Amino acid sequence: MDYLLNERQIELRSLARRVALEKVKPVVAKHDRESTFPWDIVEEFAKVGFFSVYIPEEYGGIGGGVFDLVIVTEELSRICGGISLALAGTALGTYPILMSGTADQKARYLPDLVAGRKLAAFGLTEPDAGSDAGAIRTRAVRKGDRYILNGTKHFITNGGVAKIYTIIASTDPGKGSRGATAFIVEDGFPGFRYGKVEDKLGIRASKTCELIFEDCEVPVENRIGKEGQGFIVAMRTLDRTRPGVASQALGIAQGAFDLALEYTTKRKQFGKPISSFQGVQFMLADMAMQIEAARAVVYATARMIDSGAQKIAKESAMCKVVASDVAMKVTTDAVQLFGGYGYMRDYPIEKFMRDAKITQIYEGTNQIQRSVIARNLIKGIAGR
Repeated sequence: MDYLLNERQIELRSLARRVALEKVKPVVAKHDRESTFPWDIVEEFAKVGFFSVYIPEEYGGIGGGVFDLVIVTEELSRICGGISLALAGTALGTYPILMSGTADQKARYLPDLVAGRKLAAFGLTEPDAGSDAGAIRTRAVRKGDRYILNGTKHFITNGGVAKIYTIIASTDPGKGSRGATAFIVEDGFPGFRYGKVEDKLGIRASKTCELIFEDCEVPVENRIGKEGQGFIVAMRTLDRTRPGVASQALGIAQGAFDLALEYTTKRKQFGKPISSFQGVQFMLADMAMQIEAARAVVYATARMIDSGAQKIAKESAMCKVVASDVAMKVTTDAVQLFGGYGYMRDYPIEKFMRDAKITQIYEGTNQIQRSVIARNLIKGIAGR
């Protein structure tokens, strides 16, 4: 479908596709097999300016917003959903600073993030606080001109490779989510270290690890917003970054479909391509429709956010659920179309299925997203 992209967006999509094919594709299998972080590709992303696509011009970006980030993430994820996270994960860690940081914080941190000299990460999830984000136990206690952080964050995308972390910690545990506060923590701060590096089913080119704070000293000037505003900062961030997860899922689905379509036209059984069989044709048609429907929702949501709309939680949750559920369905069907070959690592299709699963889980499970959607629908009725 024609989504009426402007000239810059068309060029950006072409650039992202070229980088994905020329730079990412040759190293995908290696990074997946060895579970190594793609520093070589991060340098390529920085060279072409991908880390600046969603940043306003006043901070050195190209001013494209969420939609431009979606375009790039989708194209990169068509080749590798894990490698695309170097960019998408950095955006997640950057948005709290971009949206809620002070002028000084933006001046200190955004230039390196925009240029890709440093990566960012977002620390909300804990061993006992996943879907229940209000149950965080990482504690921040103010002592003079510093906060002392103690606790553990886990399952952190870009953990261990990022240099800048936006962390949500509790400054007043008695208030639950209303006692949470956001902080910028730098790699190298006293008392901050890395824990377990996770060995994952999919997105193996992306680093995921624990962040451990043991009397970690964070300057007061690194607090984002006021005490007690951390949960608001986190939710505002996630509302704007879930289309990024959705675009990752969308790209994974499209990449799997591309391979399946090509394979079915070449694979012969009973003397003819399996794409000539009605059963296979129905699967291909369903896959294509599901992907296009998901793309329409993701693009519409990204444009809505960029337009300045404030009430976006429902739409953001919708696009994440739709795209990630489609990714899981399409990649599963793609493996089925490959038959026995689809189950073998000699073929690239099984990786798409492994990568797709996480998109239904992180940045809020799809079950939680459905709760968000329903709550907003009910609230809308009550407000009439």
